[in-house]
Amino acid sequence: MAVTKVVVLHGLYMSGLVMQPLCRRLEKQGYEILNLSYNTLSPDLESICQRIDDFIDASPTAFVCHSMGGLIARRYLESQRPASQWVDRVITLGTPHKGSHLAREIHGSRLKAMLKNSIEYLLNDNQHWPFDARLYSIAGDLPVGLMPLLRRGSDSDGTVLLDETRITGMTEHRVFPLSHTSLIYSRRVLGYILEVLAAPAPD
Repeated sequence: MAVTKVVVLHGLYMSGLVMQPLCRRLEKQGYEILNLSYNTLSPDLESICQRIDDFIDASPTAFVCHSMGGLIARRYLESQRPASQWVDRVITLGTPHKGSHLAREIHGSRLKAMLKNSIEYLLNDNQHWPFDARLYSIAGDLPVGLMPLLRRGSDSDGTVLLDETRITGMTEHRVFPLSHTSLIYSRRVLGYILEVLAAPAPD
């Protein structure tokens, strides 16, 4: 069945406001959108999951997630709630699936209080995508941010290392010449997202 609904999840220190331009573009294509704002420093996972459950309501659904939002989507799928069986595909933008090197650096410094409970998600060590929902991982390789100072010569979008966006079990990995935040607003990324959403499910 074709995807009709899309859950949109923002990243750390952000809110649904930053995802609105992307949501408007998806709505113009006929998708019903849940642009879910949540407290990134102290996520209430039960509340987040319940809102997603209510939105899915037995309809084929996709996730489009920026950064930490992709890790929230993973927790939702791990919960194995009945509605999660309707999630057909997950598209992540700059999500550190293997855990965030930048978050580890901050957590090991005097600034660790900046992360609060987000470390429960950002300091994971997930190496594989085990879910029926297909994962499409989008990454940037324009290093505008702190990462070039922390890991000289590394490939990153300035915030997330390129390698952190790759895990086994994903369906596809695409890299664009963009920084971490600009992934949200790129027309090229939007075009790819629309291709993924419109693609028929495999037999």
